[in-house]
Amino acid sequence: MRAFISGLLHRHDDSTPIFSHRNTVTHGLLRADVSAHAARFEAVGIGEGSTVAVQVPPSFSHLEAVLALWTLGAQVISIDHRLRPAEAHALHALTRPQFLVHPSGEVARGFQERYGLVVSPVDGAPASSAHRLVQFSSGSTGRSKVIGRSTSSLVDEVARFEACEGVPRSGERLLLLNSPAHSFGLIGGLLHSLAAGVHLVFAASPAASDVQRQARAFEVDFITGLPFHFDLLAYSPDRSALSSARGAFAGGELMPQEVASRFLTEYGFPVGECFGTTETGALTMAVGGTVRPSVGPLMPGITARVRDGLVEVALPETPYLSSDDPSRYSGGWFRTGDRGEFTPSGELRLLGRADSLVVVRGNKVDLTEVEHVLRGHPLVTEAVALGPSEIRAYVGTSSSALTADALTEWCTERLAEFKLPQHIHVMDTLPRTATGKIVRSMEPLHASYLQAHSAGNNGAK
Repeated sequence: MRAFISGLLHRHDDSTPIFSHRNTVTHGLLRADVSAHAARFEAVGIGEGSTVAVQVPPSFSHLEAVLALWTLGAQVISIDHRLRPAEAHALHALTRPQFLVHPSGEVARGFQERYGLVVSPVDGAPASSAHRLVQFSSGSTGRSKVIGRSTSSLVDEVARFEACEGVPRSGERLLLLNSPAHSFGLIGGLLHSLAAGVHLVFAASPAASDVQRQARAFEVDFITGLPFHFDLLAYSPDRSALSSARGAFAGGELMPQEVASRFLTEYGFPVGECFGTTETGALTMAVGGTVRPSVGPLMPGITARVRDGLVEVALPETPYLSSDDPSRYSGGWFRTGDRGEFTPSGELRLLGRADSLVVVRGNKVDLTEVEHVLRGHPLVTEAVALGPSEIRAYVGTSSSALTADALTEWCTERLAEFKLPQHIHVMDTLPRTATGKIVRSMEPLHASYLQAHSAGNNGAK
């Protein structure tokens, strides 16, 4: 890993820009900042095989610290800065880091260029494997799993991005809205940009006005983000702000087709799709857009199949560190948990999660269909439908006037009786995981609804 990161850091001239927010960092400045961080980390005992939990908000400091740790051969345990202390401590217990890296002062809202960083030694253990990046499953349906990425898997993923047609190239400016603490932002954003000479631009916040302001100021060529970023942009359109952009794609969560269509109408160019998992990294790429639920063809170097209706990916070893899960990894194949199929042209179509099929009074119901109908309501911004024996829906809305009864009437006109949600809970927004995905576990969803309901927000059926 030392050699890989060192090679990326020295691939481009000193004057070539790499990061911009209010100020710009060149490759030369980045190398100096990474070296300074590395010297400080090394002085407290961090070296080859050290385990270091990094919980730093989105910033230049976060990116530089991760790169510095990798130049020392440390195992980076990436923890989202938004987690509460109890949540972070639970992840510490799973991974037992020897050091914690965190900001020294108050955490700002949105992106900030610099934080003072504190390195705290703790009672942990050195790395027991060659993995140099440790992340966690989203936890949207249960307890987080510990996921390890080896140097070779990271090198291979960066090579996949470089080999894909249409992705940002040398000298282009990429407005990165995905969090660099998570898989897509860290590898498809930071590492690919270092490899290809892409200039990364960061917005102050996900608000459409901040994104548009930064896009206009830097005349960005490309934009990547989660579906909700493109949803915000489509609801507050400013086509001139993205007039310099030649493309966009979503990564981290499947883009609803209605969001992609609305963005295309408002901005005049499509949103592509990059599908992958934390365990595998990026798997498919459709830079020029696609008709969902297609997520495009497999990226170069990926071997995948559909077995028993589920998408499986060939991996040389289990991605899980804490314990093997034969239901997810067996015989060299990782089962993603996504239902899918390949089209005759080789594109992968995703048909929902394996747990999205439920049986209601003897009838099979695909919960993704119920969610699609709910999201079709003009006042609904997001929706989750859960089973198994009865359907319960949680809905986010842009209007305080929307009621559960109105949604029941909407669904009755569009769904068979056995597919109708028995309970609909209407909220301003749905809770999300640390990786930005909508929570799909009943207990936290309902707790969030009750909290909102007790505060006088929207009612429920």
